[in-house]
Amino acid sequence: MNLLLLFQDAFWSAVAALGFSVLFNVPRRMLAGGMICAAVGHAVRTFLMQAGLDIVPATLVGALMIGFLGIGFGRYWRAPSLIFTLSASVTLVPGVFAYRAMLGILQVSASIDPAIGGPLLVEATTNAIKTALILGAIGVGIIAPRLLFLREKPVV
Repeated sequence: MNLLLLFQDAFWSAVAALGFSVLFNVPRRMLAGGMICAAVGHAVRTFLMQAGLDIVPATLVGALMIGFLGIGFGRYWRAPSLIFTLSASVTLVPGVFAYRAMLGILQVSASIDPAIGGPLLVEATTNAIKTALILGAIGVGIIAPRLLFLREKPVV
């Protein structure tokens, strides 16, 4: 894995998280936390995928990193961890697989020949299932650290 590409991946993930943090009205002093969460989480996922791991478990590990960092930043800034994890997790969303699934479904509906529609339907279903698994991995990865470090008294 090229280290420069990994740093570029982390940088652009941080920029995307910054944009979503601003969109979600995150306070200025906390913007860096969401950016660091996104950069680390996405870089970990990219590194694991380059090492040969499938995208679903790699996304789970990246989301776990975001979740743990979000808890740490939440305690540091005495804020809910969701402020940091929400904008950071957007960078892990599987847009390509969702797009391919929708495109495949449209191609199946436009197809007249059943011989062509069958393989298209299989490909669209595979992409839709992979999208659902990745979204599930993001959800589990973000919430698991909060369940492990559950406190009775909220930080705010």
